Amino acid sequence: MEETRARSSALAAPPRPVAARPSLWRQLPALARGLRPRQWAKNGLVYLAFVFSANQAWRPAAPDTWLPLVGKDTLAFALFCALAGAEYLFNDLRDIESDRLHPRKRHRPLASGELSPALAVAAALILAAAALAGGFAIEWRFGLALVVYAVVATTYSLALKHLVVLDILAVAAGFVVRAVAGALAIDVPVSPWLYMVTVLGALFISIYKRRHELLLLEDGAADHRPILAEYTVPLLDQMGSIVTASTVIAYALYTFTADNLPRNHAMMLTVPFVLYGVFRYLYLVYARGEGGNPEEVLLRDIPLLIDVALWLVASVVLLAAYRSG
Repeated sequence: MEETRARSSALAAPPRPVAARPSLWRQLPALARGLRPRQWAKNGLVYLAFVFSANQAWRPAAPDTWLPLVGKDTLAFALFCALAGAEYLFNDLRDIESDRLHPRKRHRPLASGELSPALAVAAALILAAAALAGGFAIEWRFGLALVVYAVVATTYSLALKHLVVLDILAVAAGFVVRAVAGALAIDVPVSPWLYMVTVLGALFISIYKRRHELLLLEDGAADHRPILAEYTVPLLDQMGSIVTASTVIAYALYTFTADNLPRNHAMMLTVPFVLYGVFRYLYLVYARGEGGNPEEVLLRDIPLLIDVALWLVASVVLLAAYRSG
């Protein structure tokens, strides 16, 4: 009841008045927040190919085989953070007015007036140019992946986020591009099954994020994001159920059928970690009403964070102990 009253009061509150903008120097903290560093955790998907190429492209006991790969993927991660930051600024520039109607997003730097649109535009252009130039310097195919990500993200901001179902698929596509780009940066092959799991996992998160927005904004949902008028909570629950089951099945099939995994199917031992992670996230969505910011849920929920860490460690250990081929 208290949470419902808090939501109602937040929605009833008038938009936050835009204050006089401070000097350029004093806008830098607001600019940093506008890049949304909390959401950079998504870019960690560039390391996925590295983890699942243990003892093919590298060996844990030989640092000289994996340090260069970690260095390349870390640079790839930084470039994705820069490009994603530029896209967030571009998106917030377009959504200033609608963000002012949102109980949380109205506090964003551009919507609140802490950051000037001129500075946001300049920063977005510089970051995007630097990211793309750096991407082609690493590997031309990785550079192309950054271009694809930029096109998908920009198309989403301009059009796809207004098209039912396609808006969710576009968000999922951005996750897959990150995973593919990570493999391209270090030039290692990855099973198509892993990309399928990434797609389904991204859809799983995106669907429940939409559900959270509907419940949080209630009757004002369509005013903030018009596409939300096309969704209902029962519809998203049905979509979520399909994707949840598909994600678990796809991951289980990946552990049994991927060519680059141990022939003795030892990777099936990591399935319980995936099951727990999915169930824990559903618990947070339905029992605690979370899910609006998946990256914050991951970083704040200790059991979920431990589960992800154990899954990664178990995967590397099993791949190192039982080489494929």
